[in-house]
Order: sequence, then structure tokens, then C-alpha cells
Amino acid sequence: MDILIPVLTLATLGILFGAGLAVAAKKFAVQIDPRLEKIHGLLPGANCGACGGAGCFGFAEEVLSGKRTPDACRAASDANKEAIARILGQSFSRKIKTIAALHCNGGTKVKDKFLYDGTRDCPAANTCLGGPKECIFGCIGLGTCARICPFGAITMSDQNLPVIDPHKCKACNKCVQACPKKLFTLIPHTHPVYIGCASHDPGKDTRATCPVGCIACRLCEKACTFDAIHVIDNLAVIDYHKCTSCKACVKACPMKTIQLRLPEEKAQR
Repeated sequence: MDILIPVLTLATLGILFGAGLAVAAKKFAVQIDPRLEKIHGLLPGANCGACGGAGCFGFAEEVLSGKRTPDACRAASDANKEAIARILGQSFSRKIKTIAALHCNGGTKVKDKFLYDGTRDCPAANTCLGGPKECIFGCIGLGTCARICPFGAITMSDQNLPVIDPHKCKACNKCVQACPKKLFTLIPHTHPVYIGCASHDPGKDTRATCPVGCIACRLCEKACTFDAIHVIDNLAVIDYHKCTSCKACVKACPMKTIQLRLPEEKAQR
């Protein structure tokens, strides 16, 4: 009898506390919009941060609240962005896909001015006199861009140069931000031609440091019948609004500076 009373008291208190918690849970429950899960499911789940957010779920919340638009996600496919827009009752216009391009073709063709034995990181090496390469504009070649790419779209060649796989590249901008030499840009996937150099030195000085650098000879300008390429500050620059990818500039370049992007079907193999 002495034990029964405390047991009944504890059981009664347990029932009361349980009922109270159930009422509180129902009263203070956070209502989750069912669209949030659908939007999150259409995102790539890479949590790459290219959108500027902390991750895909945070991005989904911002899209649902109207703070961001679906096209702010660089990694999602156009089909998924369009599906998200339909969930929100919005219209979506597809944009031209862009792919990263490296504006350097030097690699091991460019001599080292000193032996670098520090951290295998391009920004770190760049703090040492602009890196070990004789060309101050060129790729350092330590593969930071390949390591930070969340989609595995960049590999390092035997020339110590980044190679972009156009099939995997999502134009997330990570490589653009990471490169201390600012050698990456995003160009339309419809245009395979790009300039494989970033040197603004006079042609004589460029040739002295790199056998494949732009020497500002302007032969590309003369070859282009669409006025799509011009030498500006000792470097050829392509106007992709005018470029028709006729490849006349590629054939005319004596230094083989003007490059063709790796074909997508070859990259997939």
C-alpha cells in the first residue's frame, strides 16, 4: 500500500505531462510549406555554395520566400529550374549555358624562375613573387581549381594545366573565384573558341617567357570576317556576340594561342 500511492502519483503526473506536451506540440507546431520539400528535391544537392547560400535547403527556403529566383542556382538543370518556377507559379526563361574556359596554354612549356617547395596551393604559391613560373600571368599549375570543383569537372593534364569537362561543368564559378591569376571565365557553350593566354606584355616579352602566348600580331583580326576579335592591350579578345565559331582565327594564329574547347562528346568518353 505504501508503494502503490507513489506509483499512482508518478503515473498520473506522467499522463498529465504527456497530455500537456501533446497539446503544446500541436499548438506551437511549425507549419512547413509542402512546396519546400518539392523545391529541395529538384535541386542538385551538391551544397556547392555557388548561389552564395549555405546549401541547397537554405536556397530552397529563400526561393520559396521570394528572396531568390530559381535561376540563381548554377548547378541545377534548366528543366529542374523550370519545374521549380512552375511550383511557384512563375515563368522561367532559359539562358544560354556557359562553360568555364582557362586562358592559359603554357603549363610545362613555361620555365620556372625558382623551385617552389611550399604548400601545394595556387593562392599560396602566388604570394611568393607571383608564383614560380616565368610568365607572371600564367597558370601556376598546382591544381587548386581541380580540388575545389564540386562536380569533378576539372582534371590536371600532364602539362600541369586544368582541363575542363564541358559535360560535367555547371558554371558554378568556383574556379573563377579560386584562381589567383584570374585565368577562368565562363563562355557560352555554343562557342568552342577561346583565347589560351592572359598576358598583357608586349609580344617580344611574351615570346621570351612562353612559346604559346599571344604576341599581339593581329593576324587573328585580319582573318576574322565578322569583326569578332581584336587585340586590346597586347592580348586578343573575342566578342562572343559577333563570333560565329568559324575558327578562322584558330587557323591564323601562329602561336597556337587561340584554342578550341574539348568537344563534349570526347569529354564523355
